[in-house]
Amino acid sequence: MIRPPAVIGLISDTHGLLRVQALAALAGVDAILHAGDIGDAAILEQLATIAPVTAVRGNNDREVAFEAVPETAMLQVGAVAIHLLHDLKLLLAKDEAAAQVIVSGHSHRPLIEPRDGRLYVNPGSAGPRRFSLPVTVAKLYIAVDGGVKAELIELNL
Repeated sequence: MIRPPAVIGLISDTHGLLRVQALAALAGVDAILHAGDIGDAAILEQLATIAPVTAVRGNNDREVAFEAVPETAMLQVGAVAIHLLHDLKLLLAKDEAAAQVIVSGHSHRPLIEPRDGRLYVNPGSAGPRRFSLPVTVAKLYIAVDGGVKAELIELNL
């Protein structure tokens, strides 16, 4: 169990490419959440050398290696509930209502948005560059008092 204060590394849409810059940016975190489109099961193994990993399956994770990876996950860090999924459009109202933080991927667009008393975070894409979007990961900071904030980290390529 993760106890606050905690720093949670957020990564998504690696699509089979785990950059050394992403590993460096996530070094020292207490846990890592991968919001899908992993692309290669070895990526989860590499991330696990840094911290415990919770991952969800993305729409491109169709291989046998990902059959055991759930489509959504709920984590508790102290008093803070975090809902992890790949595509925000598939978020169910009951899951949204139960969480203070919603972490998603899919769009490749990094986002930190407080909305309706919740924090929505998309760490963007850490894998192959898509269009002119930045290559990013994120960190989620959870305080002992239940306060949360997020930070986007653009990877220097």
